[in-house]
Amino acid sequence: MRLNTIAAAGIGLLVGIGGLAVGGGTAVAEPNFQLPFPCAQTWEGQTRTGHSPANAVDFNRANDEGDAVVAASSGTVSRVANEGSTSYGRWIEINHGGGWTTRYAHLSAQRVSVGQGVSTGQTIGNVGNTGGSTGAHLHYEQRLNGAAVRAKFNGTTALYWGTKSYKSTNGCGGGSGNPYDAEQVCGSGYEVVDSAALGTKGRVYLTYNSGNGNNCAVTMKHTKLGTASASSAFLEVEGAARSTDSGSYAYYAGPVRKAAPGKCVKWGGSVDSETYTSRFEHCG
Repeated sequence: MRLNTIAAAGIGLLVGIGGLAVGGGTAVAEPNFQLPFPCAQTWEGQTRTGHSPANAVDFNRANDEGDAVVAASSGTVSRVANEGSTSYGRWIEINHGGGWTTRYAHLSAQRVSVGQGVSTGQTIGNVGNTGGSTGAHLHYEQRLNGAAVRAKFNGTTALYWGTKSYKSTNGCGGGSGNPYDAEQVCGSGYEVVDSAALGTKGRVYLTYNSGNGNNCAVTMKHTKLGTASASSAFLEVEGAARSTDSGSYAYYAGPVRKAAPGKCVKWGGSVDSETYTSRFEHCG
């Protein structure tokens, strides 16, 4: 786990009661915060008493620099700042109402602007190594009335203190209305290992079958369900030709399956004009 030290201005005093901060405002019901990463991604989250603020969470996974960071809950962007080579570096704050905010620091890129409304699971930036950081990771905070509180993900409080593996359920298709899911389309034994949103129109998934060693890419539509419309899914093994399933489909494009022993894969897809292409990743 690569660590960092934060000395950001404006960090308030925390007085903890049952995981909520008591300060200048009245405690209110918190949003249903999700992990700040796309559906099905697994990240190691670390908390430690020497962190500043102590209730922040540092997230890492292998080769994570440049990975997408998404909104943990819907809200309005309240800060997009750059502290240079100190403190948070490039960071974003989202106001979720009722005194609740989230902060995302050490970003390599910021993809939203102040005043912009964002939805849960929307990409807001990319993991980086800016500011007072000693290696690429995401520094994440949940705050109430200006004070950092113990983070919760999908209603469960994070581990304090130590390191824990978390699997994101952020944007996993709940409420999409599609009667199919990625694992069902790819077939028995496949489990989702990564995904990316295609705006509000769909989501592309990468799944893996540990039994036969095959990867599978599939794009699930969230709009125009039951009506044939342009959709695609592709999978490319490093050093080999890309395989693509593209056409007019009612519910999904794919599945596209490939074995990639000892190699990295590039995956992606599209629904109408919304597209996604990964870098080469998920190696091995």
